[in-house]
Amino acid sequence: MGSVAIRNEAVKDLTMLSFDRLSGDSGCIELEFLEREATPEPAMKLGIRLHLARLSLSNTVLIFDILDVDRHRSTVHRWVQKADLQPTDGADPNHVAVDETVIQLNEERYWLYAAVDLDTNRLLHVRLYPTRTIAITSMFLSELREKHQVGGAVFLVDGAPWLQAAHRHGLRFKHIIHGNRNAVERVFQELKRRTNKFSNTFSHVEPSTAENWLQASAFARNQLI
Repeated sequence: MGSVAIRNEAVKDLTMLSFDRLSGDSGCIELEFLEREATPEPAMKLGIRLHLARLSLSNTVLIFDILDVDRHRSTVHRWVQKADLQPTDGADPNHVAVDETVIQLNEERYWLYAAVDLDTNRLLHVRLYPTRTIAITSMFLSELREKHQVGGAVFLVDGAPWLQAAHRHGLRFKHIIHGNRNAVERVFQELKRRTNKFSNTFSHVEPSTAENWLQASAFARNQLI
C-alpha cells in the first residue's frame, strides 16, 4: 500500500471516530513531563486523545504527519504512559459492581479487576493482577475505599472471592447475577476489545505498561459519559 493510500486510511479511521470521543476536556490531562518534551502541549494532548479514542498508534502518527508534526509511534506511546491517567478519585456512588476478567498478556494470563458506579456507568478503579485470590481481592477493595466514598454503597456481586472480601471490609453487598450487573459486563467487553488492539500493537509488553494503558483507557472512557 502506497503512502498516499495509507494516509487516506488513517484519515478514514479518524472520521469514523465518534466526535464525542474527542470533545472532552483536554485540560484534565496533566502533562508534568512537558519540560522534557519538544512537542507543543496541544499536539501531545491531541495524540493522547486520538489513541485513547481507539485510533491506532500508527494512524495517530500518520495524522501528525498530515499536520506536519514528525513523531514516532513509540513517542505517542510514551506520552500515554507518562501522563499516568486513571479514573478520578472522590466518587460517592450508591451502587457499585465489582468483577474480574482474564486478560491475555503475551503468553501469560492476568486478572483485570474493575469497579463500576452503576448510577453513572463510570469506572471507579482498575487494576491488573497476576492471579485472583481473596487477599488480592481484599487489596483491590481497600484501594477502592481509599479512592472513593464507598462505605455506604451497596455492592452487587456474583460470588467468587468477592463475598468473603466484602465481609472483611464491612461492605454491604447483594448477590446478583443479571440485571444491573450487566453494566460491568459491557464495560469489560469494551476494555477487552481495546486490549486486543493493544496486544496487537505492542509486543513483549510489561504488566505495568498494560495496567497503565488500561487505566488511561478507563480515564478516557469516563470523560465521554
